[in-house]
Amino acid sequence: MRRRAAAGAAVVTAVAAGFALLPGSVETPRRETTATAAAARPVPELPERFTSGDGTEYRRLAVATLRANGEKAVSVTVPVSGKPLDVAALCDGEPGSDTPQISVNGKRGEGRGFSPCLTPGRDVRPLVVPAGATEVTVTFDTTTAGGGCVREKKGASCVPVKPRRADWSLAVYEWTPPARSVEPDRIRAFPKRLGGMRLASSATDVSWRDHDFTLAVTSPGGKLGIEQLCTGELAGRMWFRFQIDGVDQPTTATCGVWDKGPFPMAMNEFRVPKGERVTITGKMGFYGADTNRPVRWSVGVYVKELV
Repeated sequence: MRRRAAAGAAVVTAVAAGFALLPGSVETPRRETTATAAAARPVPELPERFTSGDGTEYRRLAVATLRANGEKAVSVTVPVSGKPLDVAALCDGEPGSDTPQISVNGKRGEGRGFSPCLTPGRDVRPLVVPAGATEVTVTFDTTTAGGGCVREKKGASCVPVKPRRADWSLAVYEWTPPARSVEPDRIRAFPKRLGGMRLASSATDVSWRDHDFTLAVTSPGGKLGIEQLCTGELAGRMWFRFQIDGVDQPTTATCGVWDKGPFPMAMNEFRVPKGERVTITGKMGFYGADTNRPVRWSVGVYVKELV
């Protein structure tokens, strides 16, 4: 299905199933489909407009659909007005279903992908566009999902992983930044003990794009753990990278939100010299735009005690 952009409308191109996208590239489809199967049940459509939890107004530019028993890749071309862009998804399938990979002009998108049907409702992610672009082509692709194999017990044959498919309703939105900065909620305090370790130090602030922090701790047991918590509508878009005594750690962490229930533990653990003081330096930033939508963040460093 193809629709030519005119007066702000978007072009929508449904890519035929059966071709594979290599990482970082988009192939020209062998053919275009003009209709979906008549027997397929309708996939709920994302709204033309909605307001996020912090009052930000969203306007839909284009829609697309991927079906468990139909098309596995679809592209939409949308105008870029200078306002930030996001993508949204509704999933109808079993938990753990294969999720669409997102590419912009053939380049794989940054940040976390969609949730694999784990929670109900709309899932929204940032869309990073090239500087100076006046339009972009966004591709949603599940043709490379699945693959690999698992062994049910030691010594057993490796059985191919069965793909878990779902129907996906997808849309590209632009949003209008709030006129004034939206104040994020306060963050709950870290647990004093977590994962068999003790909280040794922490830092907190409100972030406007790139930021950093430095903490120094001593771990008698030679191990430390780092946790992150955030508040704000864009909390899930923050990333953190760490150095220990000036050495880069091969970890890029995201930020947890703790508004109810048990602590959402996702600790990164590191080995350090026993009983020696070490310095942890952290850098953080955002995937996508964050104009007037700051995030309050907190980082906690836990240390292993001697047994």
